[in-house]
Amino acid sequence: MSNYPLSYKLSWLPRFLKPSLDGSAKDFGPAGAELIAPRPARTVRLAFIGDISAVASRQAPICNPVLKALLGSADLVIGNCESPIVERVRAKLGTWIGTHHAMEEAFLVDALVAVGIPRERLVLSLANNHMLDQGVEGFDETVGVLQRLGIQTIGTAESGSVQRLNAGGLTMGFAAFTVWRNAAEVLFSGRVSTESDPARWPAGSLSEADLFCAVPHWGWEFRHFPRPETAAQARRLVEHGFGLIVGHHAHVLQPVGLIGPVPIAYGLGDFLGTALARQPWPGRIGGIFTVDVSVEPESLGKVAAYRMHPFMRLRESGRERLVPVTDLAWPLRGRVEARLAKVLGIPQP
Repeated sequence: MSNYPLSYKLSWLPRFLKPSLDGSAKDFGPAGAELIAPRPARTVRLAFIGDISAVASRQAPICNPVLKALLGSADLVIGNCESPIVERVRAKLGTWIGTHHAMEEAFLVDALVAVGIPRERLVLSLANNHMLDQGVEGFDETVGVLQRLGIQTIGTAESGSVQRLNAGGLTMGFAAFTVWRNAAEVLFSGRVSTESDPARWPAGSLSEADLFCAVPHWGWEFRHFPRPETAAQARRLVEHGFGLIVGHHAHVLQPVGLIGPVPIAYGLGDFLGTALARQPWPGRIGGIFTVDVSVEPESLGKVAAYRMHPFMRLRESGRERLVPVTDLAWPLRGRVEARLAKVLGIPQP
């Protein structure tokens, strides 16, 4: 069935209740930086968001205008579709208790309108451990729904190891894969991308793109700092030519690393709640990671600047409210800012 080690399974509930802070922001890069000076006159903006599901709410969220404008400024928004999109739930017991995910098409459509993401600018990764939660039929239904909605997808085995997409004159090569799976390997095989080693990809996979971006579903959940194995995997991806890496799966915000000029956002947390409806507050901190990529001939495909924009998901009348950290009421704001100082190295005001 799943490929999680026993130690991981035993640690899931304790870390869900109290996410780990074992690590130091000093070992990573800044939460935002200008990497090309002076900044190129023409850039393409990518906005990465975390995991998306309807586990924590069946109604579209309420989104702060500042966050909505930030997402609206992007030429391309990339996120992780953490739930199969189905009309009928097949794994009824698991879905009821929260171990299996499911999301209705109407929820996704309404949520995108609420947060200001046009469908034609959205890219969703299907490479995650929950994608077979509603069986093979649920996976096929998900692919069909997204295709009908005009939402681009990455991370399916059928599309190959790398999918090339265009944004504002920039050719992006996206490689999405999941290290983890919640079902048998035979079910994932041929459907969801699970090969994480570029050396095993078909010849020519890493060619004909201005920038290659890895979107891995990796690491251990509810840990604010990546494990050494995850950091080592990031280094291997950079060695194979990736110029940007943005990961998912931890369900908590993780730091940004820099390997030379390559930013690595190890984990963005949840964009719309996915773990359980009553998640402790550290798991309600998420991040929108903006990346400005040069389209000038002399620096084409180079990351010019990046920034992590933390926000909080608040429960409100059966739905979630997405707000910037600066709009939180005290004392919650103080607790969140203290955690961001430890994880991202952002000084407290």
